[in-house]
Amino acid sequence: MAVDPVAVFRALGHRARLQIAEELGRGERCVADLVGLVGLSWPSVSRHLSVLRAAGVVADERRGNQIVYSLALPCVGTFARCLAAAARGQRVELRTCCR
Repeated sequence: MAVDPVAVFRALGHRARLQIAEELGRGERCVADLVGLVGLSWPSVSRHLSVLRAAGVVADERRGNQIVYSLALPCVGTFARCLAAAARGQRVELRTCCR
């Protein structure tokens, strides 16, 4: 599947979806984990995951009764960490945040 950069940025253009991507950058999560971490309802998290999946940002895998989500684009996690560092006023350089 080809990734459309505009679709990726559009999907990440919502605070909750960016927060979900940041959490998935730390490792795989199920919806229940994300509900607790993001602080939104189960249906809201599911809708946001659907948008992220459609854009190619996240992947899902069924494991028993659960669906586990992970980043399909690891660069999104790195990019989110760079943005967070810049928001904290840290100097952001390619060699320091995008390893």
